[in-house]
Amino acid sequence: MRYPDVQNYLGGTFVAPDVPMTDVYDPSSGEPISRVPMSTAREVDAAVRSARAAFPAWSTTPIKDRVQVFYRYKALLEQHVNELAALISEENGKIAGEARAEVLKSAELTEFACSLPQITPGEVLEVSRGVECRVERFPVGVVASITPFNFPNMVPNWSIPNAIALGNCLILKPSELVPLSARRIAELLAEAGLPAGVLQIVHGGREAVEALCDHPGIGALSFVGSTKIAKVVYRRATASLKRCLALGGAKNHLIVMPDADREMTASNAVASMSGCAGQRCMAASVMVAVADTDHIVARMVDHARAMVPGRDVGPVISAAAMERITRYIDEAEAAGATVLVDGRRTTVSGRERGYYFGPTIIDHVTPDMAIAQEEVFGPVLAIVRTENVEQALAVENASPYGNAASVFTESGSVARFVMERASAGMVGVNVGVPVPREPFSFGGWNDSKFGVGDITGRGSIEFWTQAKKMTTKWNREAGVNWMS
Repeated sequence: MRYPDVQNYLGGTFVAPDVPMTDVYDPSSGEPISRVPMSTAREVDAAVRSARAAFPAWSTTPIKDRVQVFYRYKALLEQHVNELAALISEENGKIAGEARAEVLKSAELTEFACSLPQITPGEVLEVSRGVECRVERFPVGVVASITPFNFPNMVPNWSIPNAIALGNCLILKPSELVPLSARRIAELLAEAGLPAGVLQIVHGGREAVEALCDHPGIGALSFVGSTKIAKVVYRRATASLKRCLALGGAKNHLIVMPDADREMTASNAVASMSGCAGQRCMAASVMVAVADTDHIVARMVDHARAMVPGRDVGPVISAAAMERITRYIDEAEAAGATVLVDGRRTTVSGRERGYYFGPTIIDHVTPDMAIAQEEVFGPVLAIVRTENVEQALAVENASPYGNAASVFTESGSVARFVMERASAGMVGVNVGVPVPREPFSFGGWNDSKFGVGDITGRGSIEFWTQAKKMTTKWNREAGVNWMS
């Protein structure tokens, strides 16, 4: 093995739980590189007890002192960016540029956490003579975050900086497919001065997730993954009377108008569908081509064919993912769709056992096909043809998902028309990946999100805290009023 066995992180110490282990694979080679423990409810309970022991001291530390840890942590992320990016590439398969960008986004998320003292002060008002009301925000307590395989560094940092800076103690359950980055996150936070017990890491699969949902000592839980599992997690967590924010899958639509800039649209669309091997919830997966857009499609084909797997596109996460993506394409082709660029049966010299899938563009897909309806999670773009923008929006609105949508056009009125009517929580104009930057919050609609609020930015503050309303009367002369 390239790396020693992965360990849990409890009370500031890495520990090897006495549980079964499963292999961790490098998707670029198909070779095992480590082993990860499949923790049980016992390990989750130990993490909760450790976090509860650390909570009183951490929650009463002034927020200006808490965020000092994250000033130092941000600097460490930037200092170790190449090392952290290489680790992402090994366990997830991202090409170097994508992995580096992921770490830098983690630094940006951490920078927002450093600003929390300036944007979370309490409110105060004299509501009647001699009577003052104020609102202050307090941490929830012990909280948990369950993260996916596609961003092993960034998505944990969607929750860690804000939740912890706001005074909570957090238990992280990374994807068992990519457990290596979590260790370095813990080590860097410890180096930055985070007290022992404020962050716990429990590795595992379904049993660990269920234990986190069920444990009465956990007050809030965030989840990022597929819609199928997000629904299960949300129902189970809220059934145990904890607040939950569960982000699910996506089927993002790019509406391309005939007047769209040919080169910008083609390059953005291909980059959106193929970046991170299409394994991101903001990837374009359906292009709705309005009227005469053949000139744009032809240029997209040029861009996709110029991309080299292994250099420009990394592998997908597993052999099972390769098989699932292939099945969607086979079914669409059999149903009458035209494969313009075919990424099936892709191999990379010297990495023949890697899970590579080349960029794929499929034209004349109909909205009823599975590839147009379901999340493929690979470097695949399905093109649906419509005659006008109203029909294009009908295709987008019919999707049960609602993560993101974009329109490519030179018309401001058309752009506004789409932005107002797209059924998605994040909308872009001439942007292939309309991810909001900090301090704006990440969060979709419909079956892409379950729960209230957003997971990053200002929208996360209410989720990770609870408001306490305080009313005081010190002036005897205020007399008796409706507050007595």
